[in-house]
Amino acid sequence: MKQEEILGRVLTERSLKIAVAESCTGGLIANRITDIDGASNYFDAGLVTYSNEAKTRFLGVPEDIIREKGAVSSEVAMLMAEGVRAKTGVDIGVSSTGIAGPTGGTKEKPVGTVFIAISSKEGTFVRRLSLKGTRMEIKKQTSDEVLKFIEDYIEGRLR
Repeated sequence: MKQEEILGRVLTERSLKIAVAESCTGGLIANRITDIDGASNYFDAGLVTYSNEAKTRFLGVPEDIIREKGAVSSEVAMLMAEGVRAKTGVDIGVSSTGIAGPTGGTKEKPVGTVFIAISSKEGTFVRRLSLKGTRMEIKKQTSDEVLKFIEDYIEGRLR
């Protein structure tokens, strides 16, 4: 059984709703979740907030945080997850922001640096990933990690 099928079953069993705010994954997470029949029972919305302006406009991420910490940071990932959860009213808000490459990396944040976050009533959790591969491989790995992260949260492994 695929990761997204397992996730869908667990979300349905627990009557949880989820929404996603994506940057570097460009909608791949939402696509994978909605590839499963019946996803409308647990998936509310997916926002691709690729630009900094979109992160501010749609998710409420303050411009000064993006300027100070960078769009690829734990702070922005957390605020994206919190923002999509607040805007949609779901149980779980999820986000991804990172550098998929092949350009855009720096010494401090090389290509493959990704932050993923989950926001819920229990709080907001964030992970930093250091991935390798092509642009598509980094996007796919990020979506895999997000699905695992959601499962870890639902199963109580983050608290």
